[in-house]
Amino acid sequence: MKRLKYLYLSGLFSISILSLTSCSDILTEKPVNVYEKDDFFIREENAEMAVIGVYAGVTGDYNLWASDDIYYPNRTENDNGQSALCHYISTPANQSINSAWKNRYTALNRANYTIDGIQQMKGYRDNKKLQSLAAEVMFLRALVSFDLVRMWGDVPYTTEYSKNYEDTYKPRTDRQIIYDQIISDLDYAKKHLVWADNSSSPERATQGSARALLMRVQLHRAGYSLQMNGKLERPDEDKRKNYLNTVIEEWEAFQEEGGNFHGFYEDTENSYEALFKSFSAEKLNSKESLFEIAYQYPNRKGNFGTMIGVPVGQPVIASNEQNSVMGRAANQFQCLPEWNDFFEEADQRRQVMVAMHTWDWNTEQHTHVRREVTNTAYVGKWRREWMPLGYDDPNSSNANFCYIRYGEIVLTAAEAYNELGNTAKAWELINMIRKRAKATKLSLSNYKSLMKAPKVWDLNFIDDSDETGKIRTVLFWERAFELAYEGVRKYDLIRWGIFKETLQLFGQKTAANQKGIYYPAGNNFQTGKHELFPIPEDEMLINYKLNNKNNPGY
Repeated sequence: MKRLKYLYLSGLFSISILSLTSCSDILTEKPVNVYEKDDFFIREENAEMAVIGVYAGVTGDYNLWASDDIYYPNRTENDNGQSALCHYISTPANQSINSAWKNRYTALNRANYTIDGIQQMKGYRDNKKLQSLAAEVMFLRALVSFDLVRMWGDVPYTTEYSKNYEDTYKPRTDRQIIYDQIISDLDYAKKHLVWADNSSSPERATQGSARALLMRVQLHRAGYSLQMNGKLERPDEDKRKNYLNTVIEEWEAFQEEGGNFHGFYEDTENSYEALFKSFSAEKLNSKESLFEIAYQYPNRKGNFGTMIGVPVGQPVIASNEQNSVMGRAANQFQCLPEWNDFFEEADQRRQVMVAMHTWDWNTEQHTHVRREVTNTAYVGKWRREWMPLGYDDPNSSNANFCYIRYGEIVLTAAEAYNELGNTAKAWELINMIRKRAKATKLSLSNYKSLMKAPKVWDLNFIDDSDETGKIRTVLFWERAFELAYEGVRKYDLIRWGIFKETLQLFGQKTAANQKGIYYPAGNNFQTGKHELFPIPEDEMLINYKLNNKNNPGY
């Protein structure tokens, strides 16, 4: 049983918050319990429960990434929900977007409430335990705030717990102000949290979590984003260099202070596959996994391995046989099959990322039977076949979502070094990743054979006429090979300013579209619109300070 599961219910009850229909409503939410805030935050135990309540608030919606050049939903209709969002045909009335908006603002309000409550406790300034608890919540507030910025851009924002209804109607806050708050929260978190060790749970924030998220945030901040004028813009070169230097500073801190523990998952044969098997099997290991979104039983469940993963047929069994078979996996997403050919044969990430099989129920054998498929591929990183037999719910699982891990920050550091002109260090870090995967060491001498057609598709929208450009091309492929389905790919393509071009290339060449438009993202995506989600219709109606102006294109 995971640590968060033990405390989940008490944490939730201590800081229960109403779920209303808009951020304006949510920012006025009053905790529903027998305690007023000033009466509740009087003991460390109460503060701990409140913190767990904030962790509980960040679960959900982590399949809300929308189609990229790797995966897409297998339904194409406009369902006013997930499929419409993924195919870039959603409107402000889309219910998946509305749900995600409410989820983030509920979590933000819980965080604001808890930080304020803890900081007002007697002796806070001299109490390292209370400061550590506040630091955990600041990490979570930074995580949620970053979600708001990269999903919606300039949004209504506050770090104060609102007691007055009228005060909660907010105009948009410039995203750079929100970024500054994110950095401030993460700076506090890394100062007051300790590095992980073998006794740590990746379900709780650590100094490594904070530094890793700071690396992701600063890399994103240095790239392109859609502004309210409808244009993709990125910071000037001086600011970009400042953000990228921060990335390198945090990477160096990992080497100097966290390097004795953090690294790749330990497995002599195939640490990459073993890592993702461990996620499916609900095993906790904080060496590579820097932070995980925890799905607690029985109140919260995820869909990793069920709706996201390899299809598994419904078992036809008696009720007393449930613990002896795999649960159903009603897969809703597919992988573009060409990725199976982009990998080198020896690259051990290939069989994890691209699953070209299903598990069908065989009535005669009374068991699931593996069936290989062609020209069809599935999301391979979470699978029922890697989970313990038996299931509580055929449509969900207890498998965590690894929000950020060591493999990502290695490539993040490589990109920062490359953009700042240190190409030698960039190659070194890229090859750290490839060595773990058992892939060929990359260099200028074999760049053309491994990173150009016919091995992969040529990327005419990336200038690779110099070494920096070649490394950019390598990172285009390598971040996909390493980080597919982990919530970063779409945002990589946006910050590189090549999202539309990439979707079009893959839409034109993939076998998925040979018999019809099964992967329509490239046709539907509009530059200057779909880099951001629309602000939900409900919020537009209630918050008059938005002046009835939605995000560009909506």
